[in-house]
Amino acid sequence: MYEELRLNIVAEEPAVYHTYKDRVFRILFKDKKRLLELYNALNDTDYTNEDDLIVNTLENAIYMKMKNDISFVIDSNMCLFEHQSSYCPNMALRGFLYFADLYKKYVKDVDLSIRKKIMIPAPHYIVFYNGLERKEEEFTQKLSDSFEDGKEGCIELTVRTININYGQNKELMEKCKTLAGYSFFVAQVRKNLETMKMEKAVEEAINACIEKDVLKEFFLVQKAEVMAMSIYEYNEEYVKKSLYEEGLEEGIKEGIKEGIKEGEKVGVLKTLAKSVEAVMANLHTDIRNACEIIGTTVEEYEKAKNISGV
Repeated sequence: MYEELRLNIVAEEPAVYHTYKDRVFRILFKDKKRLLELYNALNDTDYTNEDDLIVNTLENAIYMKMKNDISFVIDSNMCLFEHQSSYCPNMALRGFLYFADLYKKYVKDVDLSIRKKIMIPAPHYIVFYNGLERKEEEFTQKLSDSFEDGKEGCIELTVRTININYGQNKELMEKCKTLAGYSFFVAQVRKNLETMKMEKAVEEAINACIEKDVLKEFFLVQKAEVMAMSIYEYNEEYVKKSLYEEGLEEGIKEGIKEGIKEGEKVGVLKTLAKSVEAVMANLHTDIRNACEIIGTTVEEYEKAKNISGV
């Protein structure tokens, strides 16, 4: 459908302020029509009624500041879809904690002490992966893989991970044009980063999608918001990769620690402050809404602005 892209991935990118923000993937598939398209593509079904979807995403961070992308119930299945731009060996444990909260929410008004068996939807956890570490089209992780000393337990959870990098899983992409479009967009950003600065790379990727009629309506309507989210998203992707290669995973988790230079601190904060101000200007919104879009707070923005001197 789209022309081939040859990609040479750049490992070194600017620092990023590490706080949760909505991802382009999440924004795309918050739309019930697109979410149903993805579900049908995965399950070879042909649902057309968007009201068949009952979306029950946990909007706020839960255990360990984790946040899932999309969860929903359809046809007695409780599905959790999550996007990952880097490989994480703990997805099964994350899923276990997610589903614990989802099921708690599902049965909150049910008396579990009654003699009648309570029926619940079957769980399905799918991770859409477009990181650079693993090349398989699909792989699984199990909760039991994390049991200490390889011991057996009474609980199991399996995560199905699907590689959505451009050129992977072509049959699935043909069935879900939204997913194919997202894959193309990501590939364009990475390709552009070979020769462009981050902001220009994202903007040109969006323009390419519009010109080629790839998620054209989505990008026309939400270009400014996608720009802000993507700059953070791809900064974070490459920073994580760079820090991992240097053995500085703790630096990622704690913001600035064990080898991140003082100058990078200022760069992190400057990126945050400028991104908030760009959202305010492009979307003509106030500071509180801009901070919410970026995934930060007014207090964090003001602190970043003062320290970085923006």
